[in-house]
Amino acid sequence: MPRLRLHRLSLHTIPAVLALLVLAAPAHANEPVPQGTVSVQVDNAKVIRLPEKTQTVVVGNPMIADITLQKNGVVVLTGKSFGTTNLIALDGKGAMIAESTISVQAPQASIITVQRGLDRESYSCTPNCQPSVQLGDATKYFDETSKQAEARRGMATANR
Repeated sequence: MPRLRLHRLSLHTIPAVLALLVLAAPAHANEPVPQGTVSVQVDNAKVIRLPEKTQTVVVGNPMIADITLQKNGVVVLTGKSFGTTNLIALDGKGAMIAESTISVQAPQASIITVQRGLDRESYSCTPNCQPSVQLGDATKYFDETSKQAEARRGMATANR
């Protein structure tokens, strides 16, 4: 298979109307990609396979989702931020051969949200509740929890 080229374009340069063409089935899935929409959670990845003649891959808004090219037409799709964008596969002549909608969603299981006025805090409760920063949490909570997590990682890797 020829080398794939990755292009990142602004969402405004992609036509607003999204075709419901489906990418080929995910590399390790037993079921096809559902009805033209690929769903992935924020901070999670999904492996999908591109159509055979794909030369160029375009992600409409790489702030929502991003891809990493692998071998043999396989890409790893990573959810970056909540929202919807699209992924387009082009052949060597620049013709669109597939398009899928990418939906990046919040994790459903075990996240508890505590609302205090306008401030929000998130906790992962599996089985005990621990801070788990999520997009949309209050800035102070997000920053303090992130700093603690980073300091802990630093201590863990300092002795290596």
